[in-house]
Amino acid sequence: MPSKTKTAKPQAPKLPKGEAEQVRIRREVGHDFALRDDAFGRKRLAAGTAEARRVYEVSNDGYTSTGGIVRVRSVDPLIGITSLSRQQREAGQRYREHFQCSQQAGIKPMRWSERVDGGRAGGIADSVLDAGRKHAAATRALGHRDVADVVLKVACQEQSVKSVAEQTGEGRDVVTKLLKVGLDLLAVHYGMMMGR
Repeated sequence: MPSKTKTAKPQAPKLPKGEAEQVRIRREVGHDFALRDDAFGRKRLAAGTAEARRVYEVSNDGYTSTGGIVRVRSVDPLIGITSLSRQQREAGQRYREHFQCSQQAGIKPMRWSERVDGGRAGGIADSVLDAGRKHAAATRALGHRDVADVVLKVACQEQSVKSVAEQTGEGRDVVTKLLKVGLDLLAVHYGMMMGR
């Protein structure tokens, strides 16, 4: 007489060690906004997001509960500052795009058949000039030189608030406030929000 075989429940595949470690650290620290539940009810990193690409490192053998210090590596300052609003981040990223296009567009490889000068005498493509004009107009909208310097260093040069504070001799809270004011001014300039 044949015996009945029990059908086994589908087993959840093991999480990769690195991902499991990152999930554990984020839950301990309280940065679980980049975690999503998978089909098996486990917490996983939200794949494809900038937040999931951040790498959390913990001293003291990786345990925050015993006094380990958490450091976040490879962080875009506009994403790493969690107190920024969505409009502030978008304004900073648009400002960065105009800066990068105006500064580095001439280095991009091009097809041999394409004209480098964009049809003008002088050798600078129209797209580079347009990006430079947009960047200059946005910089003028920032108004004060100190605000413009902080926004340029954090948004365009991707320096941390800590390093900008050390360079200027100001406190981190002052640099963060200048950055937020500048990003709000950029958001108004780009038409992302009505004037505050």
